[in-house]
Amino acid sequence: MNNSIALIGFGEAGSTFARGAQWGDNVRAFDIDPSRREAMDSHGIIACDSLAGALDGAQLVLSLVTADAAREVARAAAPLLGFGALFCDMNSVAPGTKRASAEDVSQGKGHYVDVAVLAPVEPARMKVPLLVSGAEAIKAQELLGEAGFTNVRIVGDQVGRASAIKLVRSVMVKGLEALTAEMMMAAHAEGVADEVLASLDASEKSIGWAEKADYNLDRMLVHGRRRAAEMEEAAQMLRSLGIDPLMTDNTVNWQRSLGELAMTPLPDGYEAKLAGIAATGVFKRGDGQ
Repeated sequence: MNNSIALIGFGEAGSTFARGAQWGDNVRAFDIDPSRREAMDSHGIIACDSLAGALDGAQLVLSLVTADAAREVARAAAPLLGFGALFCDMNSVAPGTKRASAEDVSQGKGHYVDVAVLAPVEPARMKVPLLVSGAEAIKAQELLGEAGFTNVRIVGDQVGRASAIKLVRSVMVKGLEALTAEMMMAAHAEGVADEVLASLDASEKSIGWAEKADYNLDRMLVHGRRRAAEMEEAAQMLRSLGIDPLMTDNTVNWQRSLGELAMTPLPDGYEAKLAGIAATGVFKRGDGQ
C-alpha cells in the first residue's frame, strides 16, 4: 500500500490486524499503554510516543480503542489529521456517538468514516466483515482494501448507519449470550443442565446447545468487559429511539460481571467454566433456599 497507515490502539484488534496483514514498517501506532510497544515492535510496526507522531503523514487512520474512549480519541485526533486523511472509527459505539465524533473530525482537515466490525477479529483477521458508511465510504473501501481487508461493504453515505446495523444486531447476539449465562447458572445450581440442554436440542437443531452454551460462556469470560461497553452503547441507542432497554441493560451487567472475573486459564467445557464461576462466589445470594 502506498498510503501510510496509523493505528490508534494496539490491543486485540490492532495486533491481530497487524499480524494478519503483515504491514511491516509502513504502519505507525500509538497506544496509551506503553507495555504494548513490545508487541508493536514484534510485528514490525513503528511505535510512536504520541498520537501526533502516529498520525503524521497517515492517510488511513484506524481507531481501535475502547468504546468509552472513542469520542475522546476522535476529538484529539481531529486537529492532527492531514489533508484528506480518513479517520476510520472502528469502535463499537452508538450511532449518535459516531455522529458526534464525525462533527469533531470535520473541524480539521481529515474525513470521518463509520466502520463496524461484525465478527471477532480472531480468527478472521483481514477477512473480518466490515460495514462502512459516511460521505467518504467509497474512498474508505478502496484504502481498506489496499490495506489488506478483503470483506468491506458500503452500507450508505450517512455516518451512524454502519454502527446502527452492528449494535441492533448486538442486542440479539450479546443478549443471547447473557441469557445463556443466566440459564446455565440456574441449570447448574439445580443439577439439571444436561436435561435443559437436551430439551433445547430437541426444539432447535443447528449446533448442539452444549456447544453453544460453552461458546457463549467463553465469549463472555474472555471479552465480557469490552462487550459490556458495546452494549452500553446499544442501550444508549435504544433510549435515543424511545425504547426502554430492559434486557440490554442487564446484558451489560452479565457481560461485565463475567468479564471481570478474568478467569485464566479458561477451563475447557461448560461444566468446568460454570464450576470456576461458582468458585468465585460472585453470583451467590444470601437469600437462596
